[in-house]
Amino acid sequence: MAFQNSPTSLKWRLNCRSGMSFLFFLLCLSHIVFSQIRYTIPEELKRGSVIGNVAQDLGLDVYRLRSGRARIVTGQSIQYTELKTDKGILVVNERIDREQLCGDVTPCSFSFEVILENPMELHRITVEITDINDNSPTFRKDNIVFEISESATLGSRFLLASAGDADVGINGLQKYILSANDIFGLKQHSNPDGRKYAEMILQKSLDRESEPRISLKLIATDGGTPHRSGTVNIDIIVLDANDNPPVFNQSLYRAAVSEDSFKGTYITTLNASDADSGSNGLVTYRFSNMEEKLAKIFNLDEITGTVTLTGLVDYEKDKKYEIMIEAMDQGGLTDSSKVLIEIIDVNDNAPVINVMSFSSPVPEDSPPGTTVAIINVVDADSEQNGQVICTTDRSLPFRIKSTLTNYYALLTDAPFDREVVPEYNITVRAADSGSPPLSTTTILRLRISDVNDNAPLFEQTSYVARVAENNSPGLSIFSVKARDIDWNQNARISYSLEETQSSGNPTSSYVSINSDTGAIHAVRSFDYEQIKQLKLVVKAQDGGSPPLSSNVTVTILIEDQNDNPPQVLYPVQTGGSVVGEMVPRSADVGYLVSKVVAVDVDSGQNAWLSYKLQKVTDRALFEVGLQNGEIRTIRQVTDKDPVNQKLSVIVEDNGQPSRSATVIVNVAVADSFSEVLSEFTDFSQDKEYNDNLTFYLVLALAVVSFLFITCLVVIISVKIYRWRQSRVLYHSNLPVIPYYPPRYSDTLGGTGTLQHVYNYEVCRTTDSRKSDCKFGRAGSQNVLIMDPSSTGTMQRIQSEKSILDEPDSPLEWPNSLFNTGGDEERLPYR
Repeated sequence: MAFQNSPTSLKWRLNCRSGMSFLFFLLCLSHIVFSQIRYTIPEELKRGSVIGNVAQDLGLDVYRLRSGRARIVTGQSIQYTELKTDKGILVVNERIDREQLCGDVTPCSFSFEVILENPMELHRITVEITDINDNSPTFRKDNIVFEISESATLGSRFLLASAGDADVGINGLQKYILSANDIFGLKQHSNPDGRKYAEMILQKSLDRESEPRISLKLIATDGGTPHRSGTVNIDIIVLDANDNPPVFNQSLYRAAVSEDSFKGTYITTLNASDADSGSNGLVTYRFSNMEEKLAKIFNLDEITGTVTLTGLVDYEKDKKYEIMIEAMDQGGLTDSSKVLIEIIDVNDNAPVINVMSFSSPVPEDSPPGTTVAIINVVDADSEQNGQVICTTDRSLPFRIKSTLTNYYALLTDAPFDREVVPEYNITVRAADSGSPPLSTTTILRLRISDVNDNAPLFEQTSYVARVAENNSPGLSIFSVKARDIDWNQNARISYSLEETQSSGNPTSSYVSINSDTGAIHAVRSFDYEQIKQLKLVVKAQDGGSPPLSSNVTVTILIEDQNDNPPQVLYPVQTGGSVVGEMVPRSADVGYLVSKVVAVDVDSGQNAWLSYKLQKVTDRALFEVGLQNGEIRTIRQVTDKDPVNQKLSVIVEDNGQPSRSATVIVNVAVADSFSEVLSEFTDFSQDKEYNDNLTFYLVLALAVVSFLFITCLVVIISVKIYRWRQSRVLYHSNLPVIPYYPPRYSDTLGGTGTLQHVYNYEVCRTTDSRKSDCKFGRAGSQNVLIMDPSSTGTMQRIQSEKSILDEPDSPLEWPNSLFNTGGDEERLPYR
């Protein structure tokens, strides 16, 4: 079919063939008048609402519409408009929903043709549907949960779930609003396709201890009039001690997959690293802001970051997919990346696995038959190719049971033991019955939670520790260690002492134990001579509910130290005893004179005693047994041997360092007691005399020393006193008041005695008691004028500068003799 345009009409040339309808035959023979008009209306108009006056806009009258049997020709299944030929108007026939009609396509319009006969006319009418704000922004979930570590760095970003709005343009989603708070801020972004999403940015450091949970609201608003909005709750759980977020090694991952790829087909592997260690460094992956239809197509292994195909892809529907991936560590810190998956066009369909519900973790005491997950398996194929069989690995303690159509329950098939296997990676496989069969697999990571089913176990069945006596209180003696193979609080062990008695006292009065480390400390100093050992019962208890415990016996052996010197039991040393033993002069070699008996309250080698002669009057006459302390003669006693023999025996133990005691043994070499008595009487008198002489010598030495010190103090005091007096007199400026004898009392009263004028110069040495006066020097500054009435005083003619330091100090002037005409005059001082 070919057509040609002209300014006013369109002429058609049609090659008609057999079997074509009569209408097209008429079109082949006639000239067709063609015009096109366009109307714009809002969506959701009521049925019967006028769209436009077709007759007027086409330049036709109503009669022409009726006579030409005007009718609408459309290829749509729903006829949205109706032509009223009696009025020449176009009205709404069915409800028009722009979102249902066009989706996201703008502008949205549909076209149809109006045909008239006699003559034949063909007119195209295009109706553009404009959007009204009839849809509110909505979130896929009502609640968003974030687990964020309190050590998250400022500026950390958290991708928020995007809202969807079926409206377009200004009526579509415009912005996000985060409820007022001082911790998180909001930043909005736009994808290349115009979709908006938001990130929550940490602006203030988190503190789990003060605010362990934060609740916010995210509001999505459009730009219509009136505004419409949608809200989602954000629950933020603050975790402890995780300060490094995961970081993807790429910001964009590119991959390609054929549309006939099997479910489980590997697409790409994401890689995010976390600088933390332990559980905080364990990174898990998840899809973020994924549309529901994409969640059925792709699967992300949360452990390995492997993206696999779990659903059907159709090149004719979508040529590529953009997926936001979020990597999160155990502390809740996240990073995001994008995966761009391009679809290679082929023709296939494979089953799709949807995990509808998954309970992880499950307690280790769950009975067999417990439901772990509900799985939905759908195959877009039909008949035999759509029949799906769901299985799992038979080596694992799980089985799959079919419940409803396309639904399967993953059940436990045996008891769990977390201490043996803490988690399972369950591979669920869904395969259809086609030829060749197509299948899809997904991996569920099931963690087993701990139950307090194991009591703490000590490393040994009993413990033996040693500690030396005389220890300092607080000394760490020993540490016990118990292990609990449970986890977390159930494995947290505390140690305590069971209340037992030792030597009548509670064991807690001897030792204490650190409840956290199991270290046993001495409460007081031990004495081996009082207590040789302690038996303790240590209890290790975990923190489970109810708690489990176990006991162990700890024996503490007190080790002896050489802290006691030997004690001599015999001979007893008393002040009044002089003669200890008597040896006859006829004694032979080896004669037993005496035996020194000593004991040591220590034990072991610290109590091994040895005896030695320290001092002896005649070393060639006596010896002492090294081990038994027996004193024996080593030669024949002679008459020349003195009667009085004095032996000093030292007793030493074998400790390190050794301790000793000394005993004096007086031995008398005589045949009779009277001989001994006379000898020892003289000895006593000499001893008494010597003792008295020593006493007097010491007393004399003390007296001489006292006198010497006293004299030394007196001499120093006198010197100091004289020095102070010399200083005072040297600085004195007091006047000298002379004493006049009676014969000078009336020199001017007619006695004829001449008036005397005396000049004196006072000189003194450093010793004021040796000061004297000298007679006149001409021009002396000190002039004494004698008053003729004998009532005057000598005055200082010329003043001197006062340098007296101590005005109240006494001055002593000696009585000086002044020879005036053979008379002696004494000048008193004032």
